[in-house]
Amino acid sequence: MDTLIFIALLNGMIISSARVINGQLSASIGAFRTSLWNHSVGFLFLTLLVAAFYWQQLGQFHWAQVPAYAWVGGGCGALFVATSSYVFPKMGALNTSVLIIGGQMFSAVLFDVINQGGRSHLIQLLGVALITIGIILSTLEKYHHDK
Repeated sequence: MDTLIFIALLNGMIISSARVINGQLSASIGAFRTSLWNHSVGFLFLTLLVAAFYWQQLGQFHWAQVPAYAWVGGGCGALFVATSSYVFPKMGALNTSVLIIGGQMFSAVLFDVINQGGRSHLIQLLGVALITIGIILSTLEKYHHDK
């Protein structure tokens, strides 16, 4: 379990670093071109990893068996990179990251409410909404103070 916690924390640091790098790139070439570079390099990197570790299984892959939600997930990932690359240079790494995490918490609880129902999730949803509102107010206050 300790290893999984370490991997999750390391992943968060890598994601944050990537967002900062993509934000800087976005300031010079634009958010969608940054997203294109991000996904092109990521595609090449993953292609090399898959070719190195799973090359014997590549012939067994069937594109027709890929579920529709897998395609939607890829589109959501590309949209995430493009929008965060646009927002990061304007709001800063901390504010953007905290708002992204707030949005992730909100949608996670919402998905639990939809999939499982129950009032206990509604309390969690209210709690996440209050946290997110606090983050937004804090961000707006800093944004107006800096102007």
